[in-house]
Amino acid sequence: MLASPFAFFRGTAALMAADLAMTPQSGLPVQLCGDAHLSNFGGFAAPDRELVFDINDFDETARGPWEWDVKRLAASIAVAGRDVGLGEAERRTAVEAAVRSYREAMRRFARMRNLELWYARLDVTRILQHVGDQVKPRERRAFKRRIASAQTKDHLRALAKLTERVNGTSRIVARPPLIVPVEELFPAADGEAVEKGMRTMLRAYRRSLPIDRRHLLEGYRYRHMARRVGGIGSVGTRTWIVLLTGRDSADPLLLQVKEAGPSVLEPYTGRDRVRNHGQRVVQGQRLMQVDGDIFLGWLRASWTDDAPRHYYVRQLWDWKLGAEVELMSAARLTVYGRLCGWTLARAHARSGDRVAIASYLGSGQSFDGAVAAFAETYADQNERDHAALADAARAGLVAAEQRV
Repeated sequence: MLASPFAFFRGTAALMAADLAMTPQSGLPVQLCGDAHLSNFGGFAAPDRELVFDINDFDETARGPWEWDVKRLAASIAVAGRDVGLGEAERRTAVEAAVRSYREAMRRFARMRNLELWYARLDVTRILQHVGDQVKPRERRAFKRRIASAQTKDHLRALAKLTERVNGTSRIVARPPLIVPVEELFPAADGEAVEKGMRTMLRAYRRSLPIDRRHLLEGYRYRHMARRVGGIGSVGTRTWIVLLTGRDSADPLLLQVKEAGPSVLEPYTGRDRVRNHGQRVVQGQRLMQVDGDIFLGWLRASWTDDAPRHYYVRQLWDWKLGAEVELMSAARLTVYGRLCGWTLARAHARSGDRVAIASYLGSGQSFDGAVAAFAETYADQNERDHAALADAARAGLVAAEQRV
């Protein structure tokens, strides 16, 4: 989080939630992402094997005011724009484009039939249409290459990169401190108990899947597991990689079993009716996404002497196209922000009163400008908070280590 104001912003969803709770709201709730910054959108494989663009992180999902997601997205664009050296006018253009995309998309969704809305999505063809002539030809070609590269990031590539054959059996490769196999974390007896516990967890997890996915999962067998260190916003939570194989060793399935705690929005929105936070994450994701992971599910379990913890499960790799924020030009940031704005509107329209929200937003640009002004103000506050953390680290008030 000390690396840059943008890295700090990504790791402080809880801090911004407290700030947003003090701002005005329209009283129109939706299912929120809860952490709708630029890097939590991206491309992945839909069940029909098309690359689609959507929100891809739901750890903080909760029901609350739609404005909170829009403001966090807008602020992330302003912070990212500063991070890559864009001027104030360029940042404002990018933020307003994203907010306008949200507003105009919500007005279109308000006129759609329910089923038409439910199936609306951004696939590769529509993504390229959005990109259009807004970026330079070389940037468009680079984007197409990234799409092609994302489509190779599948289970077979994960098998080659993350596993090795040991005595005829596939095992997850140690890459400390990011990936550490279970046998290197615990003494032999405890490690066996943890692996036995994982097998039990997987049986419990099956019950959270629809019957057809449950049948598919039953064709796989447990092989190995390792602990994985999460990203900036996931530090401190327990995450495991689990290797399963199907027909043979060349038929892999890598699952991520990630701990889910309370949403950072919970102090302000109230506790979710679902008591299992893994289930909260999964149900929020299913409500907001059009094409979810077919293996998305949840469970509750404890490890050795630990208290029970909540987890959600998803595939580790099934294509992946993320935002290279640090490489974005003004045009790329603007186009990417528009994609995010459209996607966020679609997610909110699925779970909230889209007609009322569209009416509130109106056809003018007043909302766009107001949120753009908020985004710049919040980017100022974010820099002050980042500087305060840096000062505290230098003074020894907080512990800080640099990852090499």
